Amino acid sequence: MSTEFVVYLMVGALAGGFVNGLAGTGTALFALGFYLVVLDPIRAVAVVAFMSVLVGLQGLWIVRAQIFAQPKRLLRFMVPGLLGVPVGSMLLTSIDAGTLRIAIATMLIIYGSYFSFRAVLPAFSRPTPKIDSGIGFLSGIMGGAASVSGALPVMWLSMRPWTKAETRAVLQPFNAAILSTTICLFYLKGAYDERAVTALLITVPTGLVAGQVGIAVFRKLSDTGFRRLLIVLTLLLGLGVMISEVF
Repeated sequence: MSTEFVVYLMVGALAGGFVNGLAGTGTALFALGFYLVVLDPIRAVAVVAFMSVLVGLQGLWIVRAQIFAQPKRLLRFMVPGLLGVPVGSMLLTSIDAGTLRIAIATMLIIYGSYFSFRAVLPAFSRPTPKIDSGIGFLSGIMGGAASVSGALPVMWLSMRPWTKAETRAVLQPFNAAILSTTICLFYLKGAYDERAVTALLITVPTGLVAGQVGIAVFRKLSDTGFRRLLIVLTLLLGLGVMISEVF
């Protein structure tokens, strides 16, 4: 195990763990670039998914009251999302995942660029159960087909004038559920071999500590500040996906 291997994994875990603690999503966006330097793509994605779920448990704990207060709201996203994952996997044989990722990235960049610089944020305050379920299902499909399940939820939830805890009470468990499905698929493919386990032993403790720092910053954000953070993340997510596909 080389020094380079350890350093890149620790830096990626620090970045990914912090943003997971801060926003409840975006772990792969900030960690994967570092992991890919020392791991092949399959192992890198498998490791970042596993770390994201474990680090995310800390974020779930701080919004547990909001999760149990409105479980139906969460289930409207989560159940259709889980149903959509295998649909997306099946669609891989008939669609070009790269083209789909570029289309999604373009949408995220346009949305993030437009609303990042607006003084007034979009706000859909009325209940929208059908739209919520549709967002969940499409996100599951996008996750199964192109590994971008978090794109639509981040966009949609940034438009909802909910408290930061309410928003996180949907976003974080949704991500955890979809990523847990991803972990199972990678396990069945044999991705968690000795090298991946070694990487996890380095990244998980580092990510847990970084996640606590991110949670501390999250506690200080206002509700509006958290929504703006999600909008900026959509822009960064779009740029990250676009760069990975084009270059």
